[in-house]
Amino acid sequence: MGVPLSILDLAPVRADADPRSAFVASVELARLAEGAGFRRVWYAEHHNMPTIASSATSLLIAHVAAHTERIRLGAGGIMLPNHSPLVIAEQFGTLATLHPGRIDLGLGRAPGSDRATMYALRRDATGADRFPEDVLELQAFLADESRVPGVHAYPGRGTNVPLYVLGSSLYGAQLAAALGLPYAFASHFAPAALHEAVALYRREFRPSEQQPEPHVIAGINVLAADTEEAAKQQFQAALRARVRAFARSDVRLSDEQADAVLDAPEGQPIREMLRYTAVGRPAEVRDVLERFAKQADADELIITLPAPATEDRLRSAELVAAALLD
Repeated sequence: MGVPLSILDLAPVRADADPRSAFVASVELARLAEGAGFRRVWYAEHHNMPTIASSATSLLIAHVAAHTERIRLGAGGIMLPNHSPLVIAEQFGTLATLHPGRIDLGLGRAPGSDRATMYALRRDATGADRFPEDVLELQAFLADESRVPGVHAYPGRGTNVPLYVLGSSLYGAQLAAALGLPYAFASHFAPAALHEAVALYRREFRPSEQQPEPHVIAGINVLAADTEEAAKQQFQAALRARVRAFARSDVRLSDEQADAVLDAPEGQPIREMLRYTAVGRPAEVRDVLERFAKQADADELIITLPAPATEDRLRSAELVAAALLD
């Protein structure tokens, strides 16, 4: 494949399992990715979501890093308004000190959850407005300087952990371009502004010490299987899981009920979220990914593996690697 391939792992928790099982699966997936030639594996900060176990993102990265040897690992991303830049600099400075040359730090400005959880996080509702300044403050803490006189990150100072701006709108594209940072677009669940955002980013990019040239990472979902029918079944299961995630917590929808929602007008936004999804046998998935990389003008693709079953996610990664990375 013409561009590098990476993985975004949400550490999903199966309905019949617990978070520990999700962590075991994350280690297994990272080891598979390392051996197969994927560039990096990232983990995303989410809160108050029983089906996602990556809320303590830096701790999960540390765990996976201790069980792998070479592959880059990082956050895709840390929701910076939930934290002080100094604390994140210390956390990722620690990771970079323990695992030099392997740690990335992607940054987003969304809360990563709902309004009640924002309160529980003690998140300032205006924190997103300070996102550009917080990114610069964090970057300085990770360099050999500080924007807060007399305060430095230990560990963290001088580690120069590479930063990435995450986004799903023109805001993130403009910020990444202005700061000269790589830009990762969340087209795996928010596809609408992909092309406009990438074009804006490339047009307005200002070279920096970290990033002399623009670098775009685009997200896409992948469900690869040994048969086309199996891949389609996994995709339908992934759609149902998405419906259930948006349903009231006290309601357990059957497959038939979830399918009815998907077939109704209110189900169309859920299908639209997964507009960029490669489904099928390895050759079909390869063709979709290659076309998507060109259409998105991406320098790198980061795939998510939304199949509900762990074994299906691992098999999907194996098949993608065999088709695109060998």
